[in-house]
Amino acid sequence: MPIHPTAIVDPRARIAESAEIGPYCVVGAEVEIGASTRLMANIFLEGPAWIGDDNIFFPYTTVGVASQDLKYRGERAETRIGHRNRIREFATIHRGTAGGGLVTAIGSDNLLMAYTHVAHDVRIGDHTILANGVTLAGHVTIGDWADIGAFTGVHQFCRIGRHAIVGGYSVVTQDVLPYSKTVSEREIKVFGANRIGLERRGFPSAAIEPLQTAFRLLTRSQLNTSQAIERIRAEVPPSAEVEELIEFIGASERGVIK
Repeated sequence: MPIHPTAIVDPRARIAESAEIGPYCVVGAEVEIGASTRLMANIFLEGPAWIGDDNIFFPYTTVGVASQDLKYRGERAETRIGHRNRIREFATIHRGTAGGGLVTAIGSDNLLMAYTHVAHDVRIGDHTILANGVTLAGHVTIGDWADIGAFTGVHQFCRIGRHAIVGGYSVVTQDVLPYSKTVSEREIKVFGANRIGLERRGFPSAAIEPLQTAFRLLTRSQLNTSQAIERIRAEVPPSAEVEELIEFIGASERGVIK
C-alpha cells in the first residue's frame, strides 16, 4: 500500500492494500482503514476506530481523539465512519463516551466542510452536508440528507430531522423538524417545508403539499403544538412524511422549534 515515508503507522493498525497514507499522517493502534480511503497529509487518527471505503480526509483532520467532556475518564470508546465521505481541512471528530453509548458514528456519502466539529457520541446519518465551521455538541443526532449552514452551533442532545435545511449562523437549542427549512436570526424560526431540497431529491408534489399544510398549522395557526397535531391529523391527507413529522414531535424531549 502507498504509505509515505514520513507517516507513522502503528503496527496494530489494519489498513487495506488500496488505501493511501500521505505525508506526516499518524495512524494509531486499533485503527482500521478500508479500501481506497485516502489520508492526504497531516491526518491524526486514534483508535479504536473503523473507517470504511473510498473516504478522503483532507489535511489537518483529527479523528478518534478523546472527548472534551469533563466526565470522560478514559473509558474505551470508538469512532465509526462509513464509506465515500469527504472530510475537509481541520475537521475534528471525537470518540464516544460511556454516557452516550461509547460510539461516535458517521454514516456514508457525507460532506464535512472545513473546521467542522463532531463531538462525542454524535450520530450522523447518510448524505448530509455540514458547512464550514458547523459545531455539533455531544449526543447530537443528524438525520439523513440534512444540510446545516456555515457556523451553526447545535446544542447537546438536539436532533436534526431528515431532509431538513438549517440556515447559516443558526443557534439550535431544540430539535429541528424533519423536512423543514429552519433559520435562526435573533430567534430561530421555521419557514415551512424544505421545498427546494425535497424537489431536488425527487419528492413529488403529493408528498410536499401535505407537509406545507402541516407546517402552516404548526407555525402560523396560533395553536399550541398538541392542538396543531390534532388539526393535522384531521385535515391533512395522510402520508409517510407527515406521519414521520408527527412521530418526530412526539418523541422530542427538548421540544421542537416552531
